[in-house]
Amino acid sequence: MFYEVAPTGKVEKLIYGSDDPLLPGQIVLVPLGKRKTPAVIIKKVAQPNFPCKKILQVLYAKPLPTHLVKTIDFLHTYYLAASGAAASLILPIGVERKRRKTEQMFGKSTETEQPTKFPEIPLNTAQKNALKALQKAPGATKLLFGVTGSGKTNIYLKMALDAFKQQKSTILLVPEIALTSQLVRVFQEVFGQNVVLIHSKQTEAERHLIFDYLLNSNSPKIVIGPRSALFAPLNNLGLIVIDEEHESSYYQDNSPHYSAIRVASFLAKTLNIPLILGSATPKVEDYYLASQHFSLVQLTKKALPAAKPEIWLLGVGGNKNRYFSDKLLDSISDNLAKGYQTLIFHNRRGSSPLTICERCGEEMLCPNCYLPLTLHADRYELVCHTCNHHEKVPTNCPKCSAPGIIHKGFGTKLLENELNRLFPKAVVRRFDRDNKKGESLDALYDEVKSGKTDILIGTQTIAKGLDLPKLATVGVVQADAGINLPDFSAEERTFELLTQVIGRVGRGHLDKAEVIIQTFNSRENPLLEYAMKGDYFAAANYLLEKRRKASFPPFSFVAKLEITLKTEKTVLTKVRAAVNTLIKNKDLLVSPPMPSFHERTNKGYTWQIILRSKSRKALLEACQNLDPNFKITLDPPSLL
Repeated sequence: MFYEVAPTGKVEKLIYGSDDPLLPGQIVLVPLGKRKTPAVIIKKVAQPNFPCKKILQVLYAKPLPTHLVKTIDFLHTYYLAASGAAASLILPIGVERKRRKTEQMFGKSTETEQPTKFPEIPLNTAQKNALKALQKAPGATKLLFGVTGSGKTNIYLKMALDAFKQQKSTILLVPEIALTSQLVRVFQEVFGQNVVLIHSKQTEAERHLIFDYLLNSNSPKIVIGPRSALFAPLNNLGLIVIDEEHESSYYQDNSPHYSAIRVASFLAKTLNIPLILGSATPKVEDYYLASQHFSLVQLTKKALPAAKPEIWLLGVGGNKNRYFSDKLLDSISDNLAKGYQTLIFHNRRGSSPLTICERCGEEMLCPNCYLPLTLHADRYELVCHTCNHHEKVPTNCPKCSAPGIIHKGFGTKLLENELNRLFPKAVVRRFDRDNKKGESLDALYDEVKSGKTDILIGTQTIAKGLDLPKLATVGVVQADAGINLPDFSAEERTFELLTQVIGRVGRGHLDKAEVIIQTFNSRENPLLEYAMKGDYFAAANYLLEKRRKASFPPFSFVAKLEITLKTEKTVLTKVRAAVNTLIKNKDLLVSPPMPSFHERTNKGYTWQIILRSKSRKALLEACQNLDPNFKITLDPPSLL
């Protein structure tokens, strides 16, 4: 007997022989070159007219669910992913290794005792109407547009509970597990030990045991995690929910590239189950598609009565302090007197983003990425936020030897130091990717929620998902810093972040709710006004019109082609040759070759070409005929 098999790794499907009958989805061990690798049986095939190696061992008698086997082919055809790379997304690393027994992690039985009584999920009238609309909306994929604080979580809970009572499992995707402590706790209160978390901090052994547990379980589960949780081997999947569906973390940047939203949509259609995309700021292409297919459901009222926050849009000039406006500092003082909290949002880590020589203007650049190094004053070292290169701050310019090294701009660490100076009695905490273990927002969430922290400072980590009862003021520093980046999604990202951070206040807890937005050019971009008014639809229509004119998603499919070679001359030769070939295809819009955002690294020079087409088939065919040196990213969320 012979079988088509997808071995893990960047390889295509191969054919292997077996003396024993096997089923699609079974996980086996096969020889691949000089090594042995896990693989997934795809299907039985006729005996080929060439010699085949034999399958060495069956690792799991129970096959993967059929929908995951089909996902391997979907990723191959829709994203041009190697079948083996797609299989690697599903199988945990080290799946071939023996582990301690599953009961050490999940108890003596792999079947958790099912609750006999469930708590009632309270829904207000708006939530009940939204739930009915979701159930009636055509198609498998439905978009739940719900303003911040409208109670989307209760709808997720009710739908998951209905599926659970029918012995069906739910997958709930979240952008980052560390940002969703509240959401996880709410689901655990209803489903108890039937909630299974999947996240990147788990060890290889833990991920393996969870995989084994879910594959062999016949009882319903609630699986919560980032995009990788989508591949949980659930045999009775009945619902998929993607919370904060606009988040860029649902797209995998490294190979194989894929959007968890598109894969989830495929799974929902394959299994004929609902996929709920939830957001207060949906991706404009998802909003457009949902509107076209009558699967958009709106939840526009907050669950708790709350006055809209008072919002101020201020320029940075003419204030006593160079970082904070007089209005913001007065608000912080008032909050400290009343026992309220203040949140300061700035989407840049570190102390200073630019270190230069005062005499000759030489910038301190990363030796790997050739990008500006960021000063981290607490450690007094320069750090590259792209490759994590670290080095001490030079005392003299490496080019002209002058001693005048200066630092321009500012990040969250500098703001933290400044606030500690201005308000020495306040408890100030900074939350960003530079936090050490035990200092993260997830680890200190209870302390922050209780109000023991007076001022929170941070990047995107604090912009989303927080519901703090004592939070009265949000201050946004350099709100328009990223709005003019050369990328079709830059404006959308800025609008999303502003809307999310504004949504941290005005949730019905306090009599005070204000947002103070500081900008360079306060009236230049209409999206800032739309964010202040909370007018998502005006923002979406503005962005869609711009994308329609420029032929960007959802009005075309996009591929980013990148090539990296040691010398600039060879890169230019390759990209020009590729463009000359591609422009002959009338179904393609081909950009001129251009340097990538990170043009120069220690690997060489990187240039890129952007392809757009109304036909995905034409785009895929063009990508398949490229020079193999090109790296292909289909449906990129960003061109940077």
